[in-house]
Amino acid sequence: MIQERNIALCIVLSIVTCGLYGIYWFICLTNEMNAVAKVEGTSGGVAFLLSIITCNIYSLYWGYKQGEKIDIAKSNRGLPSNNSGILYLILCICLPIVAWALMQNEINMLVRMDGTGNIVG
Repeated sequence: MIQERNIALCIVLSIVTCGLYGIYWFICLTNEMNAVAKVEGTSGGVAFLLSIITCNIYSLYWGYKQGEKIDIAKSNRGLPSNNSGILYLILCICLPIVAWALMQNEINMLVRMDGTGNIVG
């Protein structure tokens, strides 16, 4: 079950815990995006490990792929999608936490939708 997360709380917890919650959030973002887009992708733990091994270079690729998955999830629901991959790639270079917040916002929106593309609740 994918849960909605309070974006402001995630950012505050990431800062207060000196990034430990950020690691958890990164892993959850990856796993939940795979579920929302209904694609088989790299798991969150593996994505985090690859980011560490490659000195964060993999996280740039990860950001691009997350944008593609958002586009897939939107088109599966009949929503217009744009090339979000480029946006998230640029944000992962400059301000990764902003990219994560935008990704979480998209996941929250997609979780609230029913099968017809209407927001529920």
